[in-house]
Amino acid sequence: MIRLFKVKEKQRELAENANGGSPIKKQSAGELRLHKDISELNLPKSCSISFPNGKDDLMNFEVSIRPDEGYYFGGTFLFSFQVSPIYPHEAPKVKCKTKVYHPNIDLEGNVCLNILREDWKPVLNINTVIYGLYHLFTEPNYEDPLNHDAAAVLRDNPKMFESNVKRAMYGGYVGQTYFPRCM
Repeated sequence: MIRLFKVKEKQRELAENANGGSPIKKQSAGELRLHKDISELNLPKSCSISFPNGKDDLMNFEVSIRPDEGYYFGGTFLFSFQVSPIYPHEAPKVKCKTKVYHPNIDLEGNVCLNILREDWKPVLNINTVIYGLYHLFTEPNYEDPLNHDAAAVLRDNPKMFESNVKRAMYGGYVGQTYFPRCM
């Protein structure tokens, strides 16, 4: 009986040796889908993507968002994305690397965005997530907060919230918490 898998493995080994290179790393389904998503990105002008570990590491990248309207106009906010090999069956892990006074982002950078948690579906993509993050800055949501203090101020006193956001973005204290400049 012919062992088909052994034959295929032997052919691959011979091909690798003939090329004189090391074995070719096989991409996971998640990497293939992510490559497709990134190649089809349609970002607003106020968003950009970078690969701090180089283009060979697609599974870890950063997105910079610079809102052009709303409370956070003029600020620059950096998010790190870690994508699982089983993407799109699992949502990417997203953290805000910029300390920000925001009802939906806590001081550790955790982000409260429904499509990153309970509403994630494999038909969603990286473009959708980036637009969702952008929307958090144009329309912060006090009804689903991670930073309860910021949410209460937004709900009860929007002018005070606006003042706190500006103070934080210019680099200063809001209550007992210091925020580095992000303008």
